[in-house]
Amino acid sequence: MNKRGAALAILVLYVLLCFRTSEVRAEGLSPLGLWENEDATFQIFESAGKLGAKIVALKVPKTPDGKEKTDIHNPDPARRGIPIIGLVFMSGFAKKSATRWEGGTIYDPKSGNTYSCSMELESPDQIKVRGFIGLALIGRTDHWSRVK
Repeated sequence: MNKRGAALAILVLYVLLCFRTSEVRAEGLSPLGLWENEDATFQIFESAGKLGAKIVALKVPKTPDGKEKTDIHNPDPARRGIPIIGLVFMSGFAKKSATRWEGGTIYDPKSGNTYSCSMELESPDQIKVRGFIGLALIGRTDHWSRVK
């Protein structure tokens, strides 16, 4: 093999190794664990092969009068006394790719509304959570950071 052919072979091998390395890194990513945004800390967990999440801490855990925050906006009056901390507010996410989960729902305790939802790992320490009504175009995106 001449120098040009050898250089080309090395380049092809390098490119293949780069693709394989990024594929392995993507397969190793997991959304499981603790995440936070400006309001709270969440734990993403797996149950029966699907992902869900619960609220494990609030930045402001008490009401202005010093009481524990509860799910006061829940459409079911019987559930309005349930504490926000510990509330499972996301469920039903199925893996669609190495970094994306779809088919889930997200409950917003600030409004009492439930939305369709998807999650996508943007990096090992950043996740994009998109809640929407009907089409994913109509909704809101929140970015969470992994708790170190």
